[in-house]
Amino acid sequence: MSNVILKTEQISKYFHDPISVKVLKDISFEILKGEFISVIGKSGCGKSTLLYILSTMDTDYEGALWIEGENMGNKNEAELARVRNEKIGFVFQFHYLLNEFSVLKNVMLPGLKLGNISEKEIEHNAFEKLKLLGIEKEALKKPNQLSGGEKQRVAIARALINNPMIIMADEPTGNLDKKNSEIVFNIFQELSSLYNQSLLIVTHDNEFANRTNRIIEMEDGKIIKM
Repeated sequence: MSNVILKTEQISKYFHDPISVKVLKDISFEILKGEFISVIGKSGCGKSTLLYILSTMDTDYEGALWIEGENMGNKNEAELARVRNEKIGFVFQFHYLLNEFSVLKNVMLPGLKLGNISEKEIEHNAFEKLKLLGIEKEALKKPNQLSGGEKQRVAIARALINNPMIIMADEPTGNLDKKNSEIVFNIFQELSSLYNQSLLIVTHDNEFANRTNRIIEMEDGKIIKM
């Protein structure tokens, strides 16, 4: 079984508005199982554009993307949606929790959508993820009753619910203070080292990046250092 979770080969991307601009240039790299990788670079260098392609949400690119050895270029939208739900967990700068549902239900939602196991099992798994992140006591609260740091931990629990092979995060500490940023970093580090979870984190925080296994540095749509 290959240790390569995700692989890109010569990925390029153009924006056409109104003239064509090449925003990603021949991006090639691999992510191995259990690797904790950060992507850094100035605003506008292509980090988030790359993340959208890697997460299969943007399919308008040149080159190839493989996830667990499968070429994503051969899949239709329904198949890609299933890949996203099964294999990729997402954490964003803003947590996107739904205030009409409890914390527990928010964590359950991607599991209910996937529908591989019973609701009872999904609920049990969701509670276990909250326990893993030290916020099980907040399970029955609504997200608007939590602090910013707690909300981000709930968002991480939600990203983990379907046991994805990779977590992708876009500026996950961007809205957090130093203390909560540290908590989130430690959670990610633990997921990588104890649970062999692969993580790809886009960040502006160089201090955060310097403590990850590997840094991919981007400039003007290219990888300049890895």
